[in-house]
Amino acid sequence: MEDNLIASAHSSAFRESEDLEGQSSEIEGYDFNQGIDYPRLLSSMLSTGFQASNLGDAIQVVNQMLDWSLADEGVVEDCGEDERDLKYRKSVKCKVFLGFTSNLVSSGIRDTIRYLVEHRMVDVVVTTAGGIEEDLIKCLAPTYRGDFSLAGAHLRSKGLNRIGNLLVPNGNYCKFEDWIIPIFDQMLKEQTDQQHILWTPSKLIARLGKEINDRRSYLYWAYKNDIPVFCPGLTDGSLGDMLYFHSFRSPGLIVDVVQDIRAMNGEAVHANPRKTGMIILGGGLPKHHICNANMMRNGADYAVFINTAQEFDGSDSGARPDEAVSWGKIRGSAKTVKVHCDATIAFPLLVAETFAKKAVETMT
Repeated sequence: MEDNLIASAHSSAFRESEDLEGQSSEIEGYDFNQGIDYPRLLSSMLSTGFQASNLGDAIQVVNQMLDWSLADEGVVEDCGEDERDLKYRKSVKCKVFLGFTSNLVSSGIRDTIRYLVEHRMVDVVVTTAGGIEEDLIKCLAPTYRGDFSLAGAHLRSKGLNRIGNLLVPNGNYCKFEDWIIPIFDQMLKEQTDQQHILWTPSKLIARLGKEINDRRSYLYWAYKNDIPVFCPGLTDGSLGDMLYFHSFRSPGLIVDVVQDIRAMNGEAVHANPRKTGMIILGGGLPKHHICNANMMRNGADYAVFINTAQEFDGSDSGARPDEAVSWGKIRGSAKTVKVHCDATIAFPLLVAETFAKKAVETMT
């Protein structure tokens, strides 16, 4: 009897397994005996496991997004003559939507975003109000490193605002007010004097990018390169405070969000015959705004999400790409991945192995 029990226990513990050879890659980390080779280190992420492998997958998805051209697709019978031309088909690339939350512009990721916009590596940008104002404010005064544990009451007495472990002196917002109110005055004058002027959030943002005229600003480069920056929650931040106070000083400035939702959805609807790809850092409004626009074209073809939110509270911020598939915001055939990681760590590494690497290869 006991022998049977032991035999049963043995067969349970040592159950024969399916052979994964050739079906899945082996887990293997980077060997530092090879020296310090950052490209090889980053490529080893794929086989490292856990979120390192998800980051490796994200790098692959973004590279597929950037490598795609219409030439990869078969010629449709009823397409125009230009779409039959191979040179033209090679020039038609994936339309890249980049979304990010304001905290990333407060951080040094702002400089990574500026690099992408400066070199026309993305086509559409979506962010929150803080993602607009923080870019502009940094051109007027710096943000400093602090600590996550600094006491709020003490900081308040010193006129210091904390964003995680970053510190923004309140004087920065005073400088922002001094800079932006005259611009709002001029915009109101143009709206009053010229009947055809209709301000929208994206047009207001482009104007601010023009006015800041600072090469450190991603909004400056977005204006210069004619890359639309959408922000449907424009009033939810210091920018909203400025519009609030301006409405008492000089009432009448109108910012029409309806025209911008037409423009934003149009960026996706009229993308055909191009494919569309989404790279979204963080969650909330930018994530949903980009996904919802792509629903209008039956879903994006590529999607990379980088955030630390989890899906079990039902929020869109934490939702994995497959949830968006259920809404038609991402195609069922799309290449997708979610990286559960702080974007300040993951995004520079991803850009290094995708956008920046391709830029260097093009120059050489």
